[in-house]
Amino acid sequence: MKKKNIVIAIMVIALGIAAYNALFADKDGNDIASSGKSVANANGDMEIPISEITEDASFFAYNELDSEMEVIAVKASDGTIRTAFNTCQVCYSSGRGYYVQEGDRLVCQNCGNTFGMDDVEVTKGGCNPVPIYDDQIKINSDTIIIPKEFLKEAEIIFQNWKA
Repeated sequence: MKKKNIVIAIMVIALGIAAYNALFADKDGNDIASSGKSVANANGDMEIPISEITEDASFFAYNELDSEMEVIAVKASDGTIRTAFNTCQVCYSSGRGYYVQEGDRLVCQNCGNTFGMDDVEVTKGGCNPVPIYDDQIKINSDTIIIPKEFLKEAEIIFQNWKA
C-alpha cells in the first residue's frame, strides 16, 4: 500500500511540473511566468532605471491596470536605448505572441520569428515587438518614464497575453 501511495505522489508531482511548464515556460523550458521586474512609480507611471538596460534585452513588468503588461528595453549597438511592448504586432491575440531572448535575437513564442536587438523600436508592422517611440515617453538622466495614460491606451494588446 505504501509503494502505491509513493507512486501516486510521484505521478502527481510529475503532472504538476508538466502543467507548469505547459503554462509558464517557453519552448526551451525557461520560466516566463514572471520574467519582468515590476516598475511603477507613485503616479502609476512605468519607471525603468536606465542603469538596468544593457545590450541584452531587459523585461519590465507593469501590473497597475487590468492586464499584465511588459516592456522590452535594450541598448542597441549604436548606444541608443530602444523600447517596445513585449507583444507581437501580428501574434498578440494568440496569447503566445511575446518574445524571449535567445542569443542575440528576440524570438516570438507564437510563430518563432526572430528579431535583432538593433531593430527594437525601429521596425514596425509585421511580426515584431510593438514599438514605443521617444515622443511617447519621458527620458531623463536616470530613468525612462512611460505614462500610465499611454499604457492604458496600449492595454488592449495585452488582454490575452501569456494566456
